[in-house]
Amino acid sequence: MNSSRSDDAIIISARVLGALYYFEPQSEQAAPLMQAFQDGTWAQQWPESLTFSPELVTEFQQAADEPLAEAWQRLFVGPYALPAPPWGSVWLDKENVLFGESTLALRQWMRENSIAFDTEQNEPEDHFGTLLMLSAWLKENQREDEWQQLLAWHLLPWSGRFLQVFTEEADHPFYRSLGQLTQQTLAQWQNELLIPVAEKKLTR
Repeated sequence: MNSSRSDDAIIISARVLGALYYFEPQSEQAAPLMQAFQDGTWAQQWPESLTFSPELVTEFQQAADEPLAEAWQRLFVGPYALPAPPWGSVWLDKENVLFGESTLALRQWMRENSIAFDTEQNEPEDHFGTLLMLSAWLKENQREDEWQQLLAWHLLPWSGRFLQVFTEEADHPFYRSLGQLTQQTLAQWQNELLIPVAEKKLTR
């Protein structure tokens, strides 16, 4: 796979997956993507270089009693405890808190590399969806060193465990399938890394 095709594949997949984790299903950003996964057209538009389990096409389309909007609320907002909180520090900080030491380390790294984080809310920078979209931005702007560091230092050390729990506990065919597709996609991204993934102790 040549470098340009590889970069394009990462940009597309990162944008799509990041939006599905970050934005509510009926939002302007996520609604068209939701439709593509529910009608199966995403499979023809997915980058050819990124393989996925064929059964995911039909699994995304499985009916569920719980509406997608309610499932997203349950998985990402609450009010009850989230089965798989999408913030890195919850998995890395010994107190399992938001804005933990790993968040501060990410914030410092972003500052040192002049990477701005704009949000309307006082939200941690280490949201899984945000980091995926940031990875797309770094690739799109040809900031390869920072892309490598983001994945190796700030995303992949905890994302495997997060995705494992998210997939097991999603309790909805769409989000269970999303977790599986993301696991398969990030495994292929990792093949592009030239630096080792940092080993960090997980706390849940």
